[in-house]
Amino acid sequence: MLRIAVCDDQPRELDIINEHIKEYLGTHPWEAEIQAFPHPDKLLTATESERFHLYILDIVMPMVNGLELGKEIRRLDREAQIIYATTEPQFALQAYAASPINYLIKPIEKQQLFDTLTLAISKVDLAEDQTFAVKTAESLRVIKLLDIICGEYRNHAAIFRLANGEEVSSRTFRENFSEYCASILRDRHFLQCHTSFIINLRRVERFAKDSFTLYGGKIVPIAAKQYPAVRDAYMDYLMAKEDRQ
Repeated sequence: MLRIAVCDDQPRELDIINEHIKEYLGTHPWEAEIQAFPHPDKLLTATESERFHLYILDIVMPMVNGLELGKEIRRLDREAQIIYATTEPQFALQAYAASPINYLIKPIEKQQLFDTLTLAISKVDLAEDQTFAVKTAESLRVIKLLDIICGEYRNHAAIFRLANGEEVSSRTFRENFSEYCASILRDRHFLQCHTSFIINLRRVERFAKDSFTLYGGKIVPIAAKQYPAVRDAYMDYLMAKEDRQ
């Protein structure tokens, strides 16, 4: 499902953008969810535990302006599509620090918004709703791949760290960790950087020769012998991501 977040502190503007998006979606086949945020703090809080494919942001807002908001969204999610919609044209150059797909000036031309939505959605990977089933000690837990920050093999079990801070631990298993995570590793966003670790490349904040630093400060080691292959795989991922933006 396509998930869209709209943030604008002016209720009338928020309503107008929402109505335009609903009209656009009414002529397209995508199943979508739109969430409206009247304050940037509310959107920032939401991004701590959930992810949107597309963000439409005002710039002049209280407490946290749209430029800062866009940078924080980009830090948390390198692949999200960001559209700015504002009355202020002078911030256009600064806005590109968040790599937006477009910068629209209010009052927004409906067709211009529709064209921008078409472009943004064409770059969204809607296959990201894939899941992975984890047999825990208590039950069968189904988790979304996009919610996984990393997975660790420990004491013959897998421990998955999620974006909301939760850890999900599997029952013990006999196969090796790579075999256990094979279906996850088929997703282009995941990489095994060590015998005992897999990471979600969307959640990388820093890459060093011996480790990745992930969202939330989690540091995951890179096996020394695997470094050249890990480096090349990460660079390929970044280049492919740039092509989609």
